[in-house]
Amino acid sequence: MTKVLWHITMSLDGFIAPEDDSVEWMFGHGAAGPLGMETMERLGAVLSGRRGYDLGNQPGEGERKLYGGMWSGPMFVLTHRPYDVPADSRFVFLSAGVADAVSTAKAAAGDRAVGILGADLARQCLDLGLVDEIVVHLVPALLGGGVRLFDGGAPVGLRKLRCDDSGQITDLRFEVVRA
Repeated sequence: MTKVLWHITMSLDGFIAPEDDSVEWMFGHGAAGPLGMETMERLGAVLSGRRGYDLGNQPGEGERKLYGGMWSGPMFVLTHRPYDVPADSRFVFLSAGVADAVSTAKAAAGDRAVGILGADLARQCLDLGLVDEIVVHLVPALLGGGVRLFDGGAPVGLRKLRCDDSGQITDLRFEVVRA
C-alpha cells in the first residue's frame, strides 16, 4: 500500500517559513541525518501546493532543486490559479480536488510513498485522513512568526516512530493515529 508522508523542516517555535518566505534559516546547522535520506529514498512521487511551487521556482534566485537535486521522479503541483507551464517543466499541474491529486500522485508512486510538501496542502490532506506519516527535521532556530507547521486543523493524534539527532538537527518521524 502506498503511504503518504508529510516531509518538512521546522523551526523550534513551530514555523516552516518566516514571514518573508526565505529559506536561508534552514541551512548552516548541518545536514539532516539518516532519516532524511531514508525518507527521500522512500518517495516515488511528490505533491506540492502552488505556493510552495512558486516559492521554489522564483526567477533570479537560481535553481533550487528538491532535496538538493538528489531526488528525481514525478512531481505534482495542486493549484486552482491559472499557470503557465515552462516547456522544460519537471512538474505536472493538477486542478482537481485534494483527494484526487493524492490519488494521482499515489498512482505515479507505485509501491513507493508520496511526499507532501507545504503546510496548507498537508493540513487539507490530514483533514481528509490521507496522511500516514509525518517526518520533521527540527532546526535550532526561532523564527518568531511566519507559516505555522499546522494551523487551523482539527486535532490529530500521532505516535512517535523515531527520533534521531544528527548534529544540531533533530529528525522526528510520527505515524498518524486513526480512531
